[in-house]
Amino acid sequence: MAKKRLDEATKNRLRAGRMLLAGKRPAEVALAVGVARQTVYTWKGLLDEGGIDALRAVPGRGRPAKLDAAQLEGVRRAMLQKPTEHGFGTELWTLKRVGVVIKRLHGVQFGQTQIWRILGSLGFSAQKPEKRAIERNEDGVREWKRRTWPGLKKKPRETAA
Repeated sequence: MAKKRLDEATKNRLRAGRMLLAGKRPAEVALAVGVARQTVYTWKGLLDEGGIDALRAVPGRGRPAKLDAAQLEGVRRAMLQKPTEHGFGTELWTLKRVGVVIKRLHGVQFGQTQIWRILGSLGFSAQKPEKRAIERNEDGVREWKRRTWPGLKKKPRETAA
């Protein structure tokens, strides 16, 4: 999906470049293409420096990623293992623990919000563990529910007719 957006953005830049080369004013181009006038001025600067090809190869926006695809795959594999395999005391992944594992594996430290985003991009979602005692005896619970509980439940009162 991101590739399609990029292609659409490239088409808009090239269309704007052709309009600028045809002598249209930046304000007119901005209105026709549906972008801010300042954006058209930025594109005009690229066009003046490197021609229409400069508009074709505009670098991506935002800060470069700290982890590449192979490193993210390593993080994904680590998350599929149990936390105890990474030296943690319980079998519950937390954002803090994921951050520690990423730091150990790749030497990069992220905030918890970014760790959340990374996990989401890897296909993981928040899960709440069931709150039940480790020493719970399922057979005993079943037996209690079947035999003892019915005797303890309140019964409806019989009303006089």
